[in-house]
Amino acid sequence: MPKKLVIKVTAGADAPERCSQAFTVAAVAVASGVDVSLWLTGESAWFALPGRAAEFELPHAAPLPDLIDSILAGGRLTLCTQCAARRDITEKDVIEGVRIAGAQVFVQEATADETQALVY
Repeated sequence: MPKKLVIKVTAGADAPERCSQAFTVAAVAVASGVDVSLWLTGESAWFALPGRAAEFELPHAAPLPDLIDSILAGGRLTLCTQCAARRDITEKDVIEGVRIAGAQVFVQEATADETQALVY
């Protein structure tokens, strides 16, 4: 298993199964001791805002707020700079622990030694 895992989730409520899979994989990896960085892009950007994850529903899936809490407890959660700007989301708007960063940081993380990158 790689020592680091970078996951980019592009889906939100528009593709709930793909979205849930990304958050589930990230949370399981954190629980397994993997260094995880989950990136919110596209429609998943809305989940950086307080209360938005609680609105997400998918039968037979773990609640998104619980998955986010697990990821934040042991990993990193990043909102894409451009995705935030397109949605008028600023650093003062996001839940505690979420950072806003751009493509340069994503590329740096995804190409680091002993890192696996996944996109959902």
